[in-house]
Amino acid sequence: MFIVKHRKIFYSISVILVIGSMYLIFFLGLKLSIDFTGGSLLDISFDGDKPSTAEVSQVLNNLNFNDASVRPSGEGFIVRLKEISQTQKDSILLELSLGGKYSPVEKTFSNIGPILGKEALQKSYISIVLVLLAIVLFVAFAFRKVSRPVSSWVYGLVTVLALLHDVIVPTGIFALLGHFYGFEVDTLFVTALLVILGFSVHDTIVVFDRIRENLHKNESYGSKKDFQTIVGESINETFVRSINTSLTVLLAILILYIFGPGTVKNFTLVLLIGIFIGTYSSIFIGSTLLVTINNWKNKRLT
Repeated sequence: MFIVKHRKIFYSISVILVIGSMYLIFFLGLKLSIDFTGGSLLDISFDGDKPSTAEVSQVLNNLNFNDASVRPSGEGFIVRLKEISQTQKDSILLELSLGGKYSPVEKTFSNIGPILGKEALQKSYISIVLVLLAIVLFVAFAFRKVSRPVSSWVYGLVTVLALLHDVIVPTGIFALLGHFYGFEVDTLFVTALLVILGFSVHDTIVVFDRIRENLHKNESYGSKKDFQTIVGESINETFVRSINTSLTVLLAILILYIFGPGTVKNFTLVLLIGIFIGTYSSIFIGSTLLVTINNWKNKRLT
């Protein structure tokens, strides 16, 4: 009952996080990768020793590629920069040898046009909207037999509000990281958001399902527990399971973040942030919103 009783505290925390994240998104903006803006991607490895990230960045600056992004990857680097020609790419490889000190080898080189980048961005937006819509319909259908004291559509609405919370906060954090540390948003970032949506809705439905079971028991046994009490008991019954499930996933992702290749660092970082926030919203926001909405409805009827 502690969570339900003190739900306004958790609402306040979420409101601060969401408003802060939206401020960062709209005023700092997201640093979009070439997946969305168009440009060139050069994957380089080195035979033997390899230069430091600072040395690679300096070479690119000397060639007037000041907006290039350099990311360590295994025995080399992944370089993202504005669209370049084959001749410019060859000059980059030549300069990265630093007078014969290193032996750069081109692994892959590709160009993404601005039209393809814009199309990828549009499809990313559409994917997220469609997933949210599908979740609303699924939750409303799954809880269609629950009509008292709140309807099945309220469960769907609350689920989407919690999921928007889970998407906005990681995006805001990446806007901050992009502004100060150059973290880019690419198609893997969108993939991570979709994974977060799936994980969060699963966690939320576990709690909702327990509420449904307890409502049925309350009605079958003729108990007179109010809705707030039932929700509080349902959260308590699923709390340990939700925390343990999330911790297991977070530990696995943390290991991948620490020991995995550089190409998935941003992807795993988004997952770490998103799953943590999603677990918080499933326990402290989603279910308690049902109580708040039910209280509002009762006040309107009196």
